[in-house]
Amino acid sequence: MQINYRLDITPTPEQVIELYDNAGLPRPTHDPARIQKMYENSNLIVTAWDHDMLVGVSRAITDWAWSCYLADLAVRQDYQKLSIGKTLIELTKEKVGEQSMVLLLSVPTAMNYYPKIGFEKQESSFIMKRTK
Repeated sequence: MQINYRLDITPTPEQVIELYDNAGLPRPTHDPARIQKMYENSNLIVTAWDHDMLVGVSRAITDWAWSCYLADLAVRQDYQKLSIGKTLIELTKEKVGEQSMVLLLSVPTAMNYYPKIGFEKQESSFIMKRTK
């Protein structure tokens, strides 16, 4: 299996929805227009492909100088445990450079994953939850 990582392709909302649903990532997959808006307003998207099938994605928002918010990380179930997620994050970190930190909010099911690949758990964050 040859996985190709790309920084020059934005997947379609349909590809993203299928991936998120397969990976179990809780996002508004019932709303393709919202998914499209999420991707249009992100400025760093790294994708993983097995031929023409989207098997992983890292979607981030960054200022390229201080911080990079990793908004989404998803890997298709059949492709998990192949280091695809780790590679997507490494490529994201490489692209934003040494001056930028990478931070994220984890879904509960991934809380044990992120420390294994180099993230440090923080107790100093706050959130104002969305109403929709």
